[in-house]
This record gives sequence, structure tokens and C-alpha cells, in this order.
Amino acid sequence: MNSYSNFFTTAESYVPFWGKYRPALLKLMISSADGAQQYKFSAHEVRAANPKDKIAISFTLKMHKGKPINDIRTSLIARDLMRVLQQSGKASELSESCIYEFKLDRHFVLHVTKTEVQIDPEKAQSIVTEDIEG
Repeated sequence: MNSYSNFFTTAESYVPFWGKYRPALLKLMISSADGAQQYKFSAHEVRAANPKDKIAISFTLKMHKGKPINDIRTSLIARDLMRVLQQSGKASELSESCIYEFKLDRHFVLHVTKTEVQIDPEKAQSIVTEDIEG
């Protein structure tokens, strides 16, 4: 039994499912520097992770600095993915300067996209000015 099995013990949790795929998720995050990545899950495995979940399983999760930056409150599967990613120091480290988008489509394909954080030029100028004047 892995450490994620103890994290949530209810049958309504996707944490063990995501925990099993954590190494693959981290690899997708790292590889997304070269372009969007995809991973095809087996439909029956995703559904078996939480047979009581009758709500649409597809979701979009955007993560920055180890936290979700879009509303995932209505998606248990997205919230549990976020919990597993937050338990990973590497995932948190990777998301410090970038936004990662995890999108599971209705065909059970997970799309992972990395976006560099854009700094507003006026804010960047004020930061540079403060550093010079400070």
C-alpha cells in the first residue's frame, strides 16, 4: 500500500489513482517544456477509481506556485489530482515560475500544457526601478 492510500481512505477518492500515476505526471510536466503532452488512461481504470462518481469526469486544472488558479471545487477528480501534486515537492517546484494546465477530456486523455508566466511590462519596469533606486 503506498502513502497515497493512507491519505484518503474513503471509496470516493481519486487520490490512490493519481498517486499511482504521480511519476508519469511529473514526467509529463517536465516534458511539457518542449510542447503539450498527452497521456491516455483506460476508461475502466478511471471509472473504477470512484464508481460512485456519476458527474462528468472531464476537467481542467490550472496550477501555479503549487496551488490551483481556477475553480475546481465541483470536480472531485481535479481536487484529488491537486492534492497529489501538492504532496510532490518536484511538482510544486516546477509550478513556481510557470502555469501548468491539466485537462482530462471525455476520452480519458490527460493533456498537460506549460505556460510561462507573463510579467506585465509596467510592473517589470517598476521592479527594475525599485532595485536600482533601492
